[in-house]
Amino acid sequence: MPFSSELITASGSLSKILLTSPDNARAEIYLHGAHLTSWIPAGGEEQLFLSRKSEFRPGAAIRGGVPIIFPQFSNLGLFMRHGFARITPWAFVDAEAVADNAVAATFQLRDSDATRKIWPYSFLAEFTATLSGQRLKMSFAVTNNDSNPFSFTSALHTYFRVTDVGKTVIENLRGVRYRDQVLGKDEVQSKASLKFNGEVNRIYFNAPPRLSLREGNRVTEIQATGFPDVVVWNPDAKNGAALSDLEPEGYRRFVCVEAAVIGMPVSLAPGES
Repeated sequence: MPFSSELITASGSLSKILLTSPDNARAEIYLHGAHLTSWIPAGGEEQLFLSRKSEFRPGAAIRGGVPIIFPQFSNLGLFMRHGFARITPWAFVDAEAVADNAVAATFQLRDSDATRKIWPYSFLAEFTATLSGQRLKMSFAVTNNDSNPFSFTSALHTYFRVTDVGKTVIENLRGVRYRDQVLGKDEVQSKASLKFNGEVNRIYFNAPPRLSLREGNRVTEIQATGFPDVVVWNPDAKNGAALSDLEPEGYRRFVCVEAAVIGMPVSLAPGES
């Protein structure tokens, strides 16, 4: 069958694209934040967590899926926490068939009066989601359209759906230096597997390009190129309960593993991408 892409009005009167590959892998992407909220591999089940209490309204971040963090990660800088990309409408460019029985959907965000009040630069950001079989590929690119150089940090804040965070581990981080955002200090991962016993909020610097998210016999392979760092986050019960847009016990059903560039910000001269 051919691929399909359909623009519909969804939660909160926000628009989203329903994307289906020729082999029936599916994804849903809101124009609000170019926010990917669902990924179902061909013949498979939902792989992303989306909070049932998430706000779908202009100016609010969607809790779950894949928020795009740009141009600043967290509060590590002088600008808006996690930036404005995740709460700003993007333009849907097109969907097209690509190699290996896949379909790719592309979205763009350009600077505006509103973004320049927050971050005073002219830019073009582009997000592409490519879908086929058991694979989801996400690409994020930035072009400096300004007359001045600028720097930024970024992350693809992916909420992976799990059955029980307490039975979930992340593999292949042994020996990697990380900043523990909970304890406020740097450590080195000593164990082969990262387990979730309480709040975890870590930035792993210069992480391996391949990680595995394992829950029992289910394994999700995660690969990153161009994003040298990895953020791992789960709020635990106490902190999860304090999040107004997260349902009770929702923290048990996700692990965030984020491709990120934080330790060494990206610097672009005018015209560079």
